[in-house]
Amino acid sequence: MQKTYDLNVIKRTSIITPDQLREEFPMTETATRTVMDSRQEIKDILSGKDSRLMVITGPCSIISHRQAVEYGKRLAGLQEKIKTTIKLVMRVYFEKPRTNVGFKGLISDPHIDKKTFDIDEGLRKARKILMDLNELGVAVGTEILSQTAAERLSGLIAWACIGARTTESQNHREWASAFSMPVGFKNGTDGNLNTAINALLAASSPQVFVGNDPHGVTSRVFSGGNRYCHIVLRGGKRPNYDPVSIAEAVGFLSKYPSLIQSVVVDCSHKNSGKDYRRQGEVFNHVLIQRMGHTNGLSIRPNKAICGLMLESNIEEGSQPFVYGETRKEDLNPFVSITDACIGWEETEDILLTAHGQLQRTAGS
Repeated sequence: MQKTYDLNVIKRTSIITPDQLREEFPMTETATRTVMDSRQEIKDILSGKDSRLMVITGPCSIISHRQAVEYGKRLAGLQEKIKTTIKLVMRVYFEKPRTNVGFKGLISDPHIDKKTFDIDEGLRKARKILMDLNELGVAVGTEILSQTAAERLSGLIAWACIGARTTESQNHREWASAFSMPVGFKNGTDGNLNTAINALLAASSPQVFVGNDPHGVTSRVFSGGNRYCHIVLRGGKRPNYDPVSIAEAVGFLSKYPSLIQSVVVDCSHKNSGKDYRRQGEVFNHVLIQRMGHTNGLSIRPNKAICGLMLESNIEEGSQPFVYGETRKEDLNPFVSITDACIGWEETEDILLTAHGQLQRTAGS
């Protein structure tokens, strides 16, 4: 009989199961404590029990263990200086949604060669990076793009994000309903808030969906719903970090008292006009709204603003990269090959300045 399926499939290969990967890189007491404590701190910030500001900061995409750990060490040192006012979460993104084609992240292409696509090696690299960061005491945040990665790495994640392209995806809403960590849903690429609000309603509710067990066997998953899902404003056809836009988002949320009534603002993407050099400007605008005063003038503080996000690397900008042509050994591991980022010096200056301002506000 003529075959009617897999007509465009070249071959299939198995990948390491969740249990196998966890056995290779078992959780340690220190890593477990970092994850559990950070998740609770983030939940308390989202619910208003903790008055600190959450800041998610880190590279647009992770391209090496060296890059991730070096950034993590710096972040751990900075966290000690500002921990009374700011909770830092490192942005550790291993999967990149592409508008058409391009680098899809370290898990999919760990050798950055567009040839091998050694996903087993990518998963191993990702889990090793996450283990080492948590051993440093660094809380980790990532974007969830695939169920495969989520099932193998989520135990090491303190905060997760569903991107603008996938917020409308039923599968991602179902997965989020089962996640053990708080999950931020970005507004749609056009800026539509309804997409994110509907995602929050779905993900905070119990769901039944198809997933895999720890052995990689397909199974039904029954979730209880994730009450710590929240909205992330990233701009759309226009920026949405201004007071009117944030008030609009808070107004939408107020119609659904069961949802987290807090927002996180992404200072990059459409909010910065995709110009990494404007991230600091956006950050300061939002911080002023959060604090309620600027240059001696008082405005009403907006406590619904609980967090901000920065795309930051050790060195600023981005480097020329032609996927499939640029050799990995020719890349500077500390410069982005995807979206341009602010550098560490600017990142540190932004956060230390914010810490000082938040301290003064708390004492006034």
